[in-house]
Amino acid sequence: MNIKLAVSRSGHDKDNMYVIVKEEANWVYLADGKLKPLEKPKKKNKKHIQMIKKLPKEITEVFMQENFRNEEIKRAIKLYQKSIRNTQQV
Repeated sequence: MNIKLAVSRSGHDKDNMYVIVKEEANWVYLADGKLKPLEKPKKKNKKHIQMIKKLPKEITEVFMQENFRNEEIKRAIKLYQKSIRNTQQV
């Protein structure tokens, strides 16, 4: 499964990070595991997000299992934010 993270670039959720759970022509469905769980993802226009395609290996490993849950989404977002902070400190 090819998991992508995305950052909202407009709207009231600007700068929030999400996992893309589904893609359509001009829309993506986003979940963060907390306010927007897998069961009720946020529908957002593709032009209002910035996709993060290159992910560290430890984040892609979180989604190796067939059915991931909200806990894995929260963990992946947290790991990515931690990796970003670590690279900015160097």
